[in-house]
Amino acid sequence: MHKKPMHRLLTLGSLGLALSALFATAAFAEKSELKVSKQYGLGYLPLIVAEEQKLIEKHAATAGLGAIKVEWLTFGGGAVANDALLSGNVDLVSGGAAPFIRLWDKTGGKAKALLALNEAPVIFVSNNPKVKTLRDLTTQDKIALPAVKVSIQAVVLQIAAAKEFGIKNYDKLDHLTVTLKHPDALAALLSDRSEITGHIGLEPYSQIELQNPKNRQIVNSFDLFGAPHSANLVWTTDAFYTQNPKLAHAFLAAVIEADEWIAAHPAEAVDLYLKSYNSKESPELIAKLLKEVEQYRVKPTENITVFSDFLYDTGAIKSKPKSWKELFFDAVAR
Repeated sequence: MHKKPMHRLLTLGSLGLALSALFATAAFAEKSELKVSKQYGLGYLPLIVAEEQKLIEKHAATAGLGAIKVEWLTFGGGAVANDALLSGNVDLVSGGAAPFIRLWDKTGGKAKALLALNEAPVIFVSNNPKVKTLRDLTTQDKIALPAVKVSIQAVVLQIAAAKEFGIKNYDKLDHLTVTLKHPDALAALLSDRSEITGHIGLEPYSQIELQNPKNRQIVNSFDLFGAPHSANLVWTTDAFYTQNPKLAHAFLAAVIEADEWIAAHPAEAVDLYLKSYNSKESPELIAKLLKEVEQYRVKPTENITVFSDFLYDTGAIKSKPKSWKELFFDAVAR
């Protein structure tokens, strides 16, 4: 198990000092209503806390924005989130690093990440007793993930395939993947009547699946990359960030406070997670994952560029960031 690193953590105090000048000079009117999306899984717990405790509203009021209305949406994958952001139906979206990087490239850097949500492994679990490595997969296997080809799960599979079969064969296993939301993929993998034989997911779904002795881990992205990495992010457009500086930074402050609250109140955080998704998972399992696996911090790991490097090398994106800082707005990248 990877140990919890203690660096890369912003605090509310340091954030306040960095933003005081910005708050003093921003004079134009900002949005009074905010639409935010989250997805399924333990990686989105900071957003669940922010929603439940109305932390965005709290920090917006502190920034002098008055009462704002926050609407929360839940999407099944990053591709859907990107479409909603580009269409103007949502202001800030969350999801995996890979679909965000595609949007960053597609918009010429006009969409950037506001913050990272978590560090957690992407895990490929199979229930096929004949599959012990990627080389054992056949056309009889069907692998569920949030979005074929573009999700962070799809890209992790491609990176693993490139390592196993060579970079020219990075997409060798793509034809085995099917799009399913994590809860549906979990149910399918645990069912004896489903054609789904694999699921590439995040916590807690992977550990729930691995509790069944019939299932086994095929790929773990932490092992694949040789180190922990940021998994989920929150991103928005440059237009929203520049036109709503106080609101954007109020959102960042809200997530920082949520991270601090989770660390200080782990038992309550478990209860809140289970209540939010009306989940039947074991509270003990969620508590263990919070303690040993999930890491919540708004500053990303520098090796997040492993995704952009791979996407560039395979021609999926046209531009290659020289540093993770090119992918993020200044509030986190400074």
